[in-house]
Amino acid sequence: MKPILKVENVYKTYGNYTALNNISIEIPKGSIFGLLGPNGAGKTSLIRIINQITLPDSGSIYLDGEPLSQNHIQSIGYLPEERGLYKSMTVGEQALYLAQLKGMSKQEAKKKLLFWFEKFDIGNWWNKKIQELSKGMAQKVQFIVTVLHEPKLLIFDEPFSGFDPINANLIKDEILKLRENGASIIFSTHRMESVEELCEHIALIHKSNKILDGKLNDIKQQFKTNTFEVGLITDNEDELLQEIGHHFNFEHSSSKLIYADTKLIIGLKNGETSKDLIQFLNAKAQINHFSEIIPSVNDIFLKAVASHN
Repeated sequence: MKPILKVENVYKTYGNYTALNNISIEIPKGSIFGLLGPNGAGKTSLIRIINQITLPDSGSIYLDGEPLSQNHIQSIGYLPEERGLYKSMTVGEQALYLAQLKGMSKQEAKKKLLFWFEKFDIGNWWNKKIQELSKGMAQKVQFIVTVLHEPKLLIFDEPFSGFDPINANLIKDEILKLRENGASIIFSTHRMESVEELCEHIALIHKSNKILDGKLNDIKQQFKTNTFEVGLITDNEDELLQEIGHHFNFEHSSSKLIYADTKLIIGLKNGETSKDLIQFLNAKAQINHFSEIIPSVNDIFLKAVASHN
């Protein structure tokens, strides 16, 4: 299947500063793709190029197999981190205006806006001015105008910023529904727990370079350390720990989720497998908890960035 978006060897400088250094990524159709990186890594520069706000110095971008052009503006929805609503306009007036900029007729836009306003329970906001709304309320309006024209590619930059947990969950559910209905989504955030929940693919940009790219599950496999969390019941803990230390690396676990006399984090060495570890422990104690420690996105982010500093 063709990717919805293909970025090939994109290079962008601002004076003597290199913002993007030969970046290539592919966004699979119907996916939620996490675009990650520390502040100043180059993410916003890439997003601005995809939205044709700025142009690359070199490289190519294809949307659904076609070279990216002005004709594709209506096929992309962009929710920027820095919101751009006009504070003195009313909510309804502004939403209609922005919808028409994306090619919608006034009649069609109003019909869809009323649907979304009812869905988000904000129908009484229509005649309010943006300056009367809280940050979270304005965020809802901006989200609606981003998705209203049903673009094939959506770009959300810190979409949960300013939301309380209830409304953040509401927006998360809507993002998942958009994906289910066929939209492809680029999701940029510093909230790694949201990446865990939503993204199937990620790319990590650091100091203008792409340092990670691929399916999230595959990347987690690459960063595994063959480390296991175990809970054991034994009559002689000191002797057990001494024997474990002769064969494996270990440290005590502070997990409150394991109910056992002895809670350990054990790392394999010398080519052992998890089966070897289970057989060894089973001969020495009663095992009531055994799980492999899979690195979180946050762990991977920190480790990958640290290794490229």
